[in-house]
Amino acid sequence: MQLLLNQTSPYARAARVTALEAGFGERLELVWSDPWNDDPTLLAAHPGNKVPVLITDEGIALSETLLICLHLHLLAGGSPLSAKRLQLAGLGQGLIDAAFGTVIARKHGGAVQDESVLGARRLAAIGRLLARLDQSSTLDAEDLDFSHYLVAVGLDYLSFRLPEIDWSAHPRLVAFHQRLLARPSFAATSFQ
Repeated sequence: MQLLLNQTSPYARAARVTALEAGFGERLELVWSDPWNDDPTLLAAHPGNKVPVLITDEGIALSETLLICLHLHLLAGGSPLSAKRLQLAGLGQGLIDAAFGTVIARKHGGAVQDESVLGARRLAAIGRLLARLDQSSTLDAEDLDFSHYLVAVGLDYLSFRLPEIDWSAHPRLVAFHQRLLARPSFAATSFQ
């Protein structure tokens, strides 16, 4: 299997953490790609020109983080996910989406983008998502899966790219984040 990714994509990190946690570390060839420069390898794999892309052993290119994570979960023999686990995955993906959208808008339009209607909506969504995640009993589960990894990656991405968003008022999220960052899969994939 190949995983097309870049170092700072929270989407790619979530897929990579899931692959490592599912036991595919030895089988996973990392293909570093730059979606901002029309990387020909990435374009050949996925015309949408975004990471991550998982190339299966059969040569099928899978895109979209949730689909990649679900595929890896099932390939590793993971059990079907409950609606609560899927809800958690959606909340984690939503946190990543809102944070990433904020970062990209600022990169291309400056901090003034936060004052736009879309910018304000993204920032408000981050606040609401943090509050909802802090109330989720699913975070406390001992049997982790990609839903948990998405949340932890989203929190770590906030700390990495948007440190001015202080989420320390959510003690359950802080404890959850610290617990997951201690795992080897998170240490091996840290943002740089």
